[in-house]
Amino acid sequence: MPSKPGALLNMLQCFADNNINMTRIESRPSRQELWEYIFYVDIEGHAQDKIISKAIRRLKSEASMVKLLGSYPRAVI
Repeated sequence: MPSKPGALLNMLQCFADNNINMTRIESRPSRQELWEYIFYVDIEGHAQDKIISKAIRRLKSEASMVKLLGSYPRAVI
C-alpha cells in the first residue's frame, strides 16, 4: 500500500464494511525499502465463508500484495 495518511485504514475498511472482526494486527519492516511495512492481520471467519471471501477479494483489488497464510475452521466445543 502507498505510504500516505489513511492507507492502512483504506486497506482494512473491507473488513469493517463486511462486519468482520479483526482480532490482531502486526507490522513488520518489508526489507524492500526503508519505512515500508508488511501487515499481518487475524480475522474471525473462514476463507471459504461468503462474506470473508468477498472482503479478501476487495482487499486484493486495493493492496499491492495479499497472501493468505492460513484459514482454519472454528472448533466446536
